Amino acid sequence: MRKPDSLQGSLDLLVLKLLSRRPRLHGYVIMSAIRDASDEVLLIEEGSLYPALHRMEEAGWIRAEWIVREGGRRARVYELTAAGKKQLAAEQVRWHAVTSAVNRVLKMA
Repeated sequence: MRKPDSLQGSLDLLVLKLLSRRPRLHGYVIMSAIRDASDEVLLIEEGSLYPALHRMEEAGWIRAEWIVREGGRRARVYELTAAGKKQLAAEQVRWHAVTSAVNRVLKMA
């Protein structure tokens, strides 16, 4: 079975971008949205996502809130902060620089 591709260092960018478009998502929906948008190429595991969400919350890039969903289940939802919007912009600049550099190397003769 083929191992899914991973993009080292891109999780923050993906989560921040997703939350900029769809606020108040819980972790499972974040994982599912990334998987679905990437046609199941990018598979984020809980063991990677939740520590990243915690770290981003501590950095002030996202805020979290517990809500009660239908059926009485609690869920922690996340949304982008003003600092998170700035970080997203910085992450996008970094991502474009890195992918541009990789493309230049791949085009070498």
